[in-house]
Amino acid sequence: MTRSLTGIKPTGTIHVGNYLGAMRPALELVERHDSSLYFIADYHALTTVQDKRVLHSTIHDIAAAWLAAGLDPERTLLYRQSAMLEVFELTWLFACLVATGQLERGHSYKDALAKGLAPNAGIFNYPLLMAADIILYDTDVVPVGRDQRQHLEIARDVAIRCNHVFGADVLRVPEGVIQDDVLVPGTDGQKMSKSHGNIIPLFGTAKDLKKAVMGIVTASEPLEAPKQAEGTTIFTLYQQIVGKDKASGLAAKLAAGGYGWGHAKQDLVQALEDTLGPMRERYQRLRADEAGLDRVLAAGAERARPIARTTMERVRDAIGIAVRT
Repeated sequence: MTRSLTGIKPTGTIHVGNYLGAMRPALELVERHDSSLYFIADYHALTTVQDKRVLHSTIHDIAAAWLAAGLDPERTLLYRQSAMLEVFELTWLFACLVATGQLERGHSYKDALAKGLAPNAGIFNYPLLMAADIILYDTDVVPVGRDQRQHLEIARDVAIRCNHVFGADVLRVPEGVIQDDVLVPGTDGQKMSKSHGNIIPLFGTAKDLKKAVMGIVTASEPLEAPKQAEGTTIFTLYQQIVGKDKASGLAAKLAAGGYGWGHAKQDLVQALEDTLGPMRERYQRLRADEAGLDRVLAAGAERARPIARTTMERVRDAIGIAVRT
C-alpha cells in the first residue's frame, strides 16, 4: 500500500492559479495511491499570520475550497495539522538531530535575510515541522514543486539520521515526486499571484470573473488579421482550463482571422464559468456551514490519529522515552 500526503498552508486569497497549479494536480493523486492524506497547515501559517480571526476564517476558506474542488473526505483524510499534537513532539526530536547549519541554508530563511528582514524562529525551524508533518504518517510519497524540493530533502535526511542513531526501522523515509510547475498567467501575463495584483478569483461571482478576464492585456491586431494563440495569456488560460484538444479550436479561430481577442475573452469567460460555476455553488454552500466543515476536519483527524500514535509509540520506544499511559 502506498500513502501520499499533501500539506495546504491557509494563507492568501484563493485564485484560479491555485486551482490549476496546485489543487487540481494534488487531487489527481487520489487515483494513483492507495491512501491519501491532506492537512491544513495552520501552525505553519503562524510564521506570517498572527491575527486569530484571519486564521480562523482562512482555515474554513481552505477546507471549503478543497471540498468544493472535489476532495472526497470519505476516500481521503482531510484534517488540521494542529489536531495532531504528536507532530510537535516529533519536531523536537528532529531539532535534536539536525545541525543548525542545515537550517541556515533553508530557502525561506535565506530569502528573508537577503531582503534585510529579521526572520522569526518559526521560519528558521519551518523545515523541521514540515518534516514531522510528512514522516509522522509513514508517508511513502510526497508530491512537491521544485521550490519545495529542499524541504523534502531535509525530511529524508532527518529520517535517515534518526534510523542511523536509533534503529533502522524507526521511521519510513519518504520519496518525493517532483511535479512540473504549472505557470498559470495572471491578467498581466506574469505568474498569477495575489502579490502581483493580477489574480482571477476562484470563487468570485460570474461578474467578478468576467471583469478580471476582460482586463487581460492582449495585442491590438485588427479583427480581420490572423492571430498567434501560442504564448498568449488568453490562450494559455483557456488551454489550462479545457485541455489541449479542445483548445485547438480556439487557436484555429484566432489563426483564421475575423475573430478578435474580445471574442476569445468571451470564450475564456464561458470556459471558466462552465468549470468554476458549479464549484462556486458548492463552495458557498460549504463555507456557510462552518460547523459542518469542523466536523469534516475532526473526522479526518480521528482517522489520521491512530497512524500518528503508532509512529510515535515506535519512536518513543526507540529513543528511550517511556510510553505514555
